[in-house]
Amino acid sequence: MSDHMSEHWYLASLGRTLIWARLHVLEAGTAEVLDSDGHTLPYDSEDTARAALFDAEFVAWDGLDEDDALARGFSLHDVSPPHADSDDLLRPMMVQSLGARA
Repeated sequence: MSDHMSEHWYLASLGRTLIWARLHVLEAGTAEVLDSDGHTLPYDSEDTARAALFDAEFVAWDGLDEDDALARGFSLHDVSPPHADSDDLLRPMMVQSLGARA
């Protein structure tokens, strides 16, 4: 099992595609981000990792409200962060197509 203390999800949207990123804060005070390409990127602190995500136009999943989500083209009721039993299984789920608009 991983030595992370907390997990936070971030997303960016590109048209009808959601791009996920997962931030783990580690016991040592460092952080790592699993990006949409399946790479785990190390950071010296949680603040540095969050700044990099914000610079890449990601927003915190837990900070979104329904109006924010609708402005991005989805409803919070229809979307949730990906879940898998391992990072290897999670990697293909980090980019999610919302399909065509009805």
